[in-house]
Amino acid sequence: MNVRKQFAKYVSQNIFGMIGISLYILADTFFISQAVGADGITALNLVLPLYSVIFAIGQMIGVGSAIRFAVEKGQNRSRKYPWFSNALIWTTILGTVFMVTGFLFPEQLVALMGGDASIVAVGAPYTRIFMSFSIFFMWNHVCNAFVRNDGAPTVAMAATLFSSLFNIVFDYVLMYPLHMGMEGAALATACSPIVGVLICLVHILSKKSTLRFHFVKPDVGRLCQACQLGVSAFVGEMSSGVTTMAFNYLILDLAGNTGVAAYGVVANLAIVAVAMFNGIAQGSQPLISDYYGRNERSLIRRVIRMGLWLSLLFAVLIVFIVWRFAAPITAVFNKADDPALAAYAQSGLRLYMTGFFFAGWNIVGTSVLSAMEQARAAFAASMLRGFVLILLCAFAMAALFGMTGVWLAYPAAEALTLVVTFTGLWKVLRVGTEQGT
Repeated sequence: MNVRKQFAKYVSQNIFGMIGISLYILADTFFISQAVGADGITALNLVLPLYSVIFAIGQMIGVGSAIRFAVEKGQNRSRKYPWFSNALIWTTILGTVFMVTGFLFPEQLVALMGGDASIVAVGAPYTRIFMSFSIFFMWNHVCNAFVRNDGAPTVAMAATLFSSLFNIVFDYVLMYPLHMGMEGAALATACSPIVGVLICLVHILSKKSTLRFHFVKPDVGRLCQACQLGVSAFVGEMSSGVTTMAFNYLILDLAGNTGVAAYGVVANLAIVAVAMFNGIAQGSQPLISDYYGRNERSLIRRVIRMGLWLSLLFAVLIVFIVWRFAAPITAVFNKADDPALAAYAQSGLRLYMTGFFFAGWNIVGTSVLSAMEQARAAFAASMLRGFVLILLCAFAMAALFGMTGVWLAYPAAEALTLVVTFTGLWKVLRVGTEQGT
């Protein structure tokens, strides 16, 4: 068994897939900035937390259920319980709630996110359309996680990349030749997960697949078992939404809509960076879950080390690129050449992105802990970085240092969380060493 080759295969394909997801969000930002301007970026950034809630629940149920499935598969018990069916049924139920809410109350949702009358007018149609497709977003996360854990990472990668490509192409077609504006951007984004699900079906319906859908009674107990292991994925996704919402409120007071537009540039570029670390985490997870099910502790330690070193390399590259090219990167999204927006965004990029020296290891570390059924440690680290520390740092540092404090809150929270993450990983590695494996 060549662990390094397996790691390279799973991680590279997942990195490409996750970058594909982030690129369609970045494409939304770019096309909206060109077609609608700063108000469009502000509206998009204000509703990003709604995306995060939908994605986070889909990730929690999908990843958690797929981990349970992978561990049982390693123990030759993968057919003991239909984790796949239960996950799809629960995401359908919860997705319906989001669909109805978004369709009936889009104006109220945008206003709740902090939008004034002009932003509500721009953002409400976008919100109504993308939330009407909530079920498909959740199904896409479930299918992708199970296909990846069922030994088909190439199909999972193709599903992600082609759905993202679909979104980027139709962003342009609907917003420019068809002049649909924000509604066109929303429709392109909303239809992209359908493409992902259809491609995942190539594996699910094949003879190689061990996944089958059966109508089962929704099992709350099994849902909770899955969510225990998927909570780090949930918090990881939600942390983006919580951070965005908190920063939006703080920046509105400090710098108004221009500041929020600048943060929109920073946040969307950060999503691309996070995608690389999520790719490492999601690529490592099936291997670790499989080795854990077979009690191969030495192989687990090798995968963990490779994941952490690769995360550090990516962090160095990201920070270097951002510090060197902050001005031209910002200019791409600043059609009106607003000097205030440019100044806020350039400063924000340079300070905020230093957080990836710590965030990369936190993302990979919490995924490793979940993959080894260390739910408490994964939950503690995820809660700290996603909710507790980021909010404390954001409000405290904004009060002390203004906009500079807002940008530095993310690296501060991630650095503090790293202590907890590494404590959990050290205990896991120590156990394997003491057992002599």
